[in-house]
Amino acid sequence: MDKIKIAIAGLGNCASSLIQGLEYYKDKEEKDAIGLMHWEIGGYRPFDIEVVAAFDIDERKVGKDVSEAIFAHPNCTTVFCPEIPETGVKVTMGNIKDGVSEHMVNYEDQYKFIPATEPESTEEDVTSILKDSGAEILLNFLPVGSEEGTKFYAQCALDANVAFVNNMPVFIASNPEWAQKFADKGIPIIGDDIKAQLGATITHRTLADLFNKRGVKLERTYQLNTGGNTDFLNMLNRDRLSSKKTSKTEAVQSVLTERLDDHNIHIGPSDYVPWQQDNKLCFLRMEGKLFGDVPMNIELRLSVEDSPNSAGVVIDAIRCCKLALVRGVGGILYSPSSYFMKHPPQQFTDDVAHLMTNEFIEGKREN
Repeated sequence: MDKIKIAIAGLGNCASSLIQGLEYYKDKEEKDAIGLMHWEIGGYRPFDIEVVAAFDIDERKVGKDVSEAIFAHPNCTTVFCPEIPETGVKVTMGNIKDGVSEHMVNYEDQYKFIPATEPESTEEDVTSILKDSGAEILLNFLPVGSEEGTKFYAQCALDANVAFVNNMPVFIASNPEWAQKFADKGIPIIGDDIKAQLGATITHRTLADLFNKRGVKLERTYQLNTGGNTDFLNMLNRDRLSSKKTSKTEAVQSVLTERLDDHNIHIGPSDYVPWQQDNKLCFLRMEGKLFGDVPMNIELRLSVEDSPNSAGVVIDAIRCCKLALVRGVGGILYSPSSYFMKHPPQQFTDDVAHLMTNEFIEGKREN
């Protein structure tokens, strides 16, 4: 089968894990393919994906082959596949917009942002590259808080007639105005804000659903997260966190039979701990009432490597987008969005979303 041709906006840790994974699974067979939700989707395996264009704004990545750029600072994720063949694809200077927090320019460490000296790409430049490269799907991996940057690349995808997977908490698929733009052009979109394979949000949602099913009344909860990658460093600027907190909070609220008051639920990044690098720690507490109004609580500590935790989910999102392209389905892909994303246009419990996504893959459901 032909490769699925993708373009990537933002060559950070998440993109690094994804691209490593495309190479890592080449020598695997299905029985040995640990860490994947689906080995095959529509005949496409994890390694049937090819990067044909990439955009970044950091001096250490722009102009480099993608195979080299994904290991450049400030990336710090686990290197589980160090030998990546040259792709022949050079990283193009993107458009900065709001893609970097001001405090990161002056940060005194390897994670300091170093802007590339090349001229920024215009919307016309990016659109032309997407068309000329043959890209079918554009992945958005911009930093949290990149509202204008995400809209810039979403518009480029529309202009180039390329499908869009929005892995970041800027609301595109879940924004009716943007969703209509993709529907009008018949272009598939999956979004918003990637839900990790087994991360803080999916664990919190699962436990909240368990409370519901076992008749336990949830009265209050928090989820605190710390990490040492550039994402957490970027989020020290609290002005960039609005959509992230909304996305993560709504992901949990949506599975509750009765929504909690804002006072009784707190979900969001807590702090940046440099030595953690790409390791993310989640501290979760849930308080409730059992039979006879007897109180109970649960506390959980989850430790995961943040970026690989999302890569396997993105691989599935890419392949579901490809299925939509093959089938001529445009607009929001509701089923994959509900299973792969924290803030989809329509929320379902994870059990239902899993069933719907499998039905979409099997061709029993249009979107």
